[in-house]
Amino acid sequence: MSGHTENDFETAIEAGLIGTGGYVKRSPNAYDESLALFPDDVTGFLKDSQATKWAQLEALLGVKTEATVLDSLAKELEIKGTLHVLRHGFKCYGKTFRLAYFRPNSGMNPEAAALYAANRLTITRQVAFTSVMKNAEGKHRRCIIDVTLSLNGLPVVTAELKNPLTGQRAADAVRQYVEARDERDLLFAFKKRALVHFAVDPDEVWMTTRLKGKETVFLPFNRGHNHGAGNPPVEGNWKTHYLWDEVLQADSLLDILQRFMHLEVKERQVKTDKGARTIRKETMIFPRYHQLDAVRKMVAHAREQGSGRNYLIQHSAGSGKSNSIAWLAHRLASLHDAQDQKVFHSVVVVTDRRVLDQQLQNTIYQFEHKTGVVEKIDEDTQQLARALSQGTPIIITTIQKFPFISQALSTLERKGAGVKIDTAGRRFAVIVDEAHSSQSGETATALRGMLNRDGIEAAIAAQMSDEEDDDLSAEARAALLRDALKRARQPNLSFFAFTATPKFKTKVLFDEPGPSGTSPFHEYTMRQAIEEGFIMDVLQNYTTYKRFFGLIKQVENDPEVPRKKAAKALTRYLELHPVNIEQVVSVIVEHFRLYVMHELGGRAKAMVVTGSRLAAVKYKLAFDQYIKANGYTGIRSLVAFSGTVEDPDDPGASYTEVSMNDGLAESELPETFERDDYRVLLVAEKYQTGFDQPLLQTMYVVKKLAGVQAVQTLSRLNRMAPGKARTFVLDFANEEDDIFKAFKPYYEATPIGENADPHRLSELQHKLLEWAIFAPADVGAFAEVWYRPKREHSASDHRVMNALLDTVVHRFGEREEHEQEEFRGQLTAYRNLYAFLSQIIPYQDSELEKLYTFVRNLIAKLPPPGDGQAFVLDDEVALRYFRLQQMTEGSIELGKGYAAPLKGPTDVGTLRVAEEPVTLSSLVDKLNERFGTDFNEADQLFFDQIRATAEGNEQIIEAARANNLGDFSSYLERALDELFIDRMEGNEEIFSRIMTDKAFRSAAHEHLALEIFRRVREDAEK
Repeated sequence: MSGHTENDFETAIEAGLIGTGGYVKRSPNAYDESLALFPDDVTGFLKDSQATKWAQLEALLGVKTEATVLDSLAKELEIKGTLHVLRHGFKCYGKTFRLAYFRPNSGMNPEAAALYAANRLTITRQVAFTSVMKNAEGKHRRCIIDVTLSLNGLPVVTAELKNPLTGQRAADAVRQYVEARDERDLLFAFKKRALVHFAVDPDEVWMTTRLKGKETVFLPFNRGHNHGAGNPPVEGNWKTHYLWDEVLQADSLLDILQRFMHLEVKERQVKTDKGARTIRKETMIFPRYHQLDAVRKMVAHAREQGSGRNYLIQHSAGSGKSNSIAWLAHRLASLHDAQDQKVFHSVVVVTDRRVLDQQLQNTIYQFEHKTGVVEKIDEDTQQLARALSQGTPIIITTIQKFPFISQALSTLERKGAGVKIDTAGRRFAVIVDEAHSSQSGETATALRGMLNRDGIEAAIAAQMSDEEDDDLSAEARAALLRDALKRARQPNLSFFAFTATPKFKTKVLFDEPGPSGTSPFHEYTMRQAIEEGFIMDVLQNYTTYKRFFGLIKQVENDPEVPRKKAAKALTRYLELHPVNIEQVVSVIVEHFRLYVMHELGGRAKAMVVTGSRLAAVKYKLAFDQYIKANGYTGIRSLVAFSGTVEDPDDPGASYTEVSMNDGLAESELPETFERDDYRVLLVAEKYQTGFDQPLLQTMYVVKKLAGVQAVQTLSRLNRMAPGKARTFVLDFANEEDDIFKAFKPYYEATPIGENADPHRLSELQHKLLEWAIFAPADVGAFAEVWYRPKREHSASDHRVMNALLDTVVHRFGEREEHEQEEFRGQLTAYRNLYAFLSQIIPYQDSELEKLYTFVRNLIAKLPPPGDGQAFVLDDEVALRYFRLQQMTEGSIELGKGYAAPLKGPTDVGTLRVAEEPVTLSSLVDKLNERFGTDFNEADQLFFDQIRATAEGNEQIIEAARANNLGDFSSYLERALDELFIDRMEGNEEIFSRIMTDKAFRSAAHEHLALEIFRRVREDAEK
């Protein structure tokens, strides 16, 4: 800095904007505080850019022209607001004047370029006016703004600057806006003059689009640093230089006003005593830095590189993904390259969110001010064909529709219905909302095939002339090539995929490198979103519980049972046991009453995540029963699961979501749950992804979670809400370490392992043929029928294909069970690996493609593993004891440790371990051991055994060395159950007393804690 004062910082910013930023300086004396305008710039711009209209008006009004025009402008700004007037102009005496000219989409119109150049962007320091606010003496304050940026005389940006070297920071500028700036002053009036206000220092930038006193919300406008909040250091420059050097530079600000800023309007119905009332909330949206950066970088790359690229945008929840998608769609739809050719003829937005559809249409209507730009496709095939062929700018659909639409188009074309998608020479941008759920399997293949039909047909013609396949007819070979080519990357398609939690396949398929040199192309991390305050840290208050239990066999004999199946059966037996459910429900309800009910002004809600539909039913029944039995009020519950559930423990009883929710329709559940009287939602699979309820504050987990599923499920809690300062998770099924491993890859950077070896496909092909369950002739015969032109298909074709598969299934059935499972695993591995690799590597191997089609159909025909029935042991075992104990409490720190890399598809895990029979009694011992303890045996008396085992445990030793006696005693208490259960055998009486007599247990604990602590410390001193 040339000096150390705030004035020097202000001078430097002014110099930057005037030097290369495209601005000119204005004197604060040019500001008219009654109009909150710079009148000379307004009239000067109108005279220069619209001279004919001005002359006509001047001939009519004479010397009153300027005053009349300014008065008309002020009135329209009052009614329509700054953004609307800048985009669509204002009227004066029947003439429409433009107050701004934006950059044209192409350079083919010199007149439009000249008008764009006529814009006047000005910077004014120390704009002063008399505020409506009064000081302590009751006099109106004199308000002075550090920096005001104006477009053609209309203020659009204000900024307050601070310098840490004088003892003030951006937070002081925020406080200044909140406490000493009033939206009743015209310059700050919402929508009517300045649209955005910045609080700036050399290190940080914050911004708001509405001043509302103490209710004002400032958002960070920073680049992010080391995957977190803040800004990186810049050699020889201020950290926040990007604000004036990039964002507020003249072309950039005009672009933001033209294509980014918009008024978001949300309406909701509220029931009152006087009937329904509509509450309308308006928010002026200014892009956050990462949104602006992501959209501009993708647009610039697409303009330079053209189509045929796959971009991954890994943006965390809380990133404002819906707006980012809307802005990107609008920009791509009008994008031209350096030769002024359209880069994409249409943009296809693939989403399952209805809210995005409406938001997209509303947002883009504000930019374009015309209808027909965005078209939503329902199941009308002709509608999609027409939209794609006619070049509708933006098309919204769901990925699931494409296979059906593709099939329907083929049928209509065969019938001569005049329906055809013309893709010749046409390029498409496909924006995918949640990449990993939409870009796998045959659905994505159908989409690619539909959007490049002509290109694929041309490629088929070229290859057919070069190669022949003796096994297939020419038409069948063409059909096979068509399927293979659909799977590969299409030169006329670019994919832009948004997700917070990419899987391995997503990162490999959407591979356009970003700043790091690898995918993703753009990143906004979970850590940054949390640190910037856009989402909650759902792992902040995480409590785990462990269930200690014992099972005994009830039958006299000791039958041999399949180990893994029986283990699953026993686990299921425990999960659904009434004792387990009753104890878990009691913890849930009491925790909710004590810690959750009063949160968020008494409106906080909770979700119970269960492991199965039957579990959801049983938990719902137990939950309502517990509340009723205890006379609790104000805790009504809803349940969500699909289909009909029958309870094997209650023959004849069946349950549906609607019946258990007193007739409430499934579609009405989200809105009903928002009501204040419904506080708890119990779910099985449903509402664990995509469900947005900001009042959801606590989650009770009674289901095993892993990987992306854990992140998506627990992230239902992360939405911000007024008064929401914390979240709770009570987890009865998972360990802290498992949750850490699930979240860590998505907290900062997402590492990725090595890609699958393409040669694995040939190896798997060889292995499958070695079984001699099917032969190449079977594959070829099936392919000949499968790839026969659709117009020639008949019922006999269906019969022939099924007969071929049935023969293979029969051979499969003759094999031993462990061989069947190994073969099935290799089939699945081949199917998954080919579907994945064929999207990356342009395979020209018809044998692999034929085998893929054959395998995919064969898997569907194979009988399910075993007899298809769940293995049940309910009558052979009983619950001996059950104890539920809190194990950990606190936060799971994601800032520590390392993330394991994501892994790709391989054949690992497809070779299953053979089911070795074990005796039921030994299995029960192992299961008890797994849930209870895992220590070595000791051959002394009970307490000596406990002590000896404890002293051999490195964690207990470390705890004793690192803590005082009191803290160590607290630690040991959490571990005692495991130690006691390990020594239960042959010590039933003392064990029973420890588990049931609190005083006895306390005495034993006190004795053991002191003895172990003393001996460990003595050993350390030796």
